[in-house]
Amino acid sequence: MPLMHRLRRAARRRLTAYRAAVDLSHPARSPLGSAVENCVVFEEGVRTPRDCSAAEALERVRKGDGRAFVWLGLHEPEQAELDQLGALFGLHPLALEDASGPHRRPRLMRYDDTLCAVFKTVRYVEHEELTATSEVVDTGELVAFAGPDFVITVRHGGSGSLGPIRESLEDMPEQLKMGPAAVLHALADFVVDEYERVTDAVQDDIDLVETTVFSPDSGRVDAGHIYQLKRELLELKRAVAPLARPLLALADPLKPLPPVGPELQPYFRDVADHLARTVEQLASYDALLDSILQAHLAQVTVAQNEDMRKITAWAAIVAVPTMGCGLWGMNFEHMPELHWTYGYPLAISVMAAACFTVHRAFRRNGWL
Repeated sequence: MPLMHRLRRAARRRLTAYRAAVDLSHPARSPLGSAVENCVVFEEGVRTPRDCSAAEALERVRKGDGRAFVWLGLHEPEQAELDQLGALFGLHPLALEDASGPHRRPRLMRYDDTLCAVFKTVRYVEHEELTATSEVVDTGELVAFAGPDFVITVRHGGSGSLGPIRESLEDMPEQLKMGPAAVLHALADFVVDEYERVTDAVQDDIDLVETTVFSPDSGRVDAGHIYQLKRELLELKRAVAPLARPLLALADPLKPLPPVGPELQPYFRDVADHLARTVEQLASYDALLDSILQAHLAQVTVAQNEDMRKITAWAAIVAVPTMGCGLWGMNFEHMPELHWTYGYPLAISVMAAACFTVHRAFRRNGWL
């Protein structure tokens, strides 16, 4: 394995360990066995020091002056808990269906004054060596409800905790003053940043496969490795590409979607630009993998043709003495040189000279 590939892998592992440490140390971790990971109230962009239940937080926010909101985080909640929270926050039944199960594509829906955004999260799976069954990309799901005075996030599958995002936002109270839409932007920005990191990691795998295919000992490359990487890249594309339309809808000044105000639309447009660049990268990687696969198949075909040429050349060389032995091996009484003392050495010499001449001819033409 190339040195640069090992260094990049080690750096990714250190970064992953650091993120896990930051996430686990977050003070708002929920007790085990509960789908509610956190329930935080922000007033004037500042987190209130006292934690409370969802009902208490919502009551406190709605009794205020309209400058506070509650952020409720859930991880794979049961349907009963979702229904209870839906009734508490006034969520549409169709919106609850969006949060209860996996979806095929990212999307954005509006239910009255509440936005429901479905994001596909991705995670790069570290592996020592790419095989025909290696898992390279692991996908999860993040559903976010953004209303006038609340944000509800629901995580499914392999999506990581949102603790680091919350910590970053707590250091930017001016941004949190913009309300739930600021959290929605932070979530979209985080998801797209993960897309970029995973795309860069997949590029390392593609570079390694490309180097191996065009190395002198490329005969040991299995086409199944390339095909598996292409399948994982396709899974990544399915998670990334469909998010473009929801982000453009959030950034459209002609059709504003509450609670996203005009001050946040440029930020969503910037995230959409980052996503477009990632989509272009994935398209180029897909085309590159197609070229690598075709080049590998062409190398295999050329190697097979060379083997067939060598086999044919040696068969032609062996045919020379075979013909001579077959000729003088016929049981006829009157044959030339049968009773000559030097007939046998002469026959061997002639066959050896003929084989040498044919061998030189094949070597000169590149068949051997």
